[in-house]
Amino acid sequence: MEAKSFDLNDVVEMKKQHPCGTNAWKVIRMGADIRIKCEGCGHSVLIPRREFEKKMKKVIVKSNSEQ
Repeated sequence: MEAKSFDLNDVVEMKKQHPCGTNAWKVIRMGADIRIKCEGCGHSVLIPRREFEKKMKKVIVKSNSEQ
């Protein structure tokens, strides 16, 4: 199975919808844990990287930071 690739400031789609009605999340912190922020209501969640990679469907919008 191919490893999912994502970067800081990418907007990703999760498998389950947030209670506010959207499933678009922005990656705002990366490390052993990933912090994502809901694009609908602004709620942020810190989850372990392994769990995040299982629950992420796809990248909706790639960040345009060139490093």
